[in-house]
Amino acid sequence: MTIRKATISDLEHIVPLFDAYRMFYEQKSDVESARRFLTERFANDESVIFIALENGEPVGFTQLYKTFSSVSLQPSYILNDLYVAPQYRKNGVGEALLNQAKNHCQEMGYKGLALETAVDNPAQKLYERLDWKKDTGYIHYFWRNSKV
Repeated sequence: MTIRKATISDLEHIVPLFDAYRMFYEQKSDVESARRFLTERFANDESVIFIALENGEPVGFTQLYKTFSSVSLQPSYILNDLYVAPQYRKNGVGEALLNQAKNHCQEMGYKGLALETAVDNPAQKLYERLDWKKDTGYIHYFWRNSKV
C-alpha cells in the first residue's frame, strides 16, 4: 500500500471515494458536485489530501483543513474527512492514513490534529489506539445558517 499527498492530477481517483464518503453520511450521490468541490480545494490550496493506493488502485483518503488557535498562537489541522472503501477496511488503510496525517502535521510544525466523529463510530477505538485523546473538557456547538 502507498500513501501519498494527492495533487489535482489525482482528482478522478479521489472523486468516487469522496462521493462514497458523503453517501456514508447519508448524502445523495452527486459526483459532479464532489468533483467541483475538490477542484476548488486544490485550486485555492485550501486543504491537504492524502490518498491510499493498493496496487495502484485508490482505496481511501483523508482531507485536512488548516486552522489557527488564537490562544496558543499556533496553526493546526482539522482532519475533516477519512474514508476507506468497504472492501479494504480492517486492513490497516485507515491507520496508515491517520499516521500520514500525523507525520505531515509534525513535518509542518503544527500544534496537532482535531477530528470529530459520531458517538457510535467504531473507528474511535482506532483513534484511541493511535494516541488520539477524547476531549471531555469542552462542549461542541454548531450554528446552522437557515438561509443556505
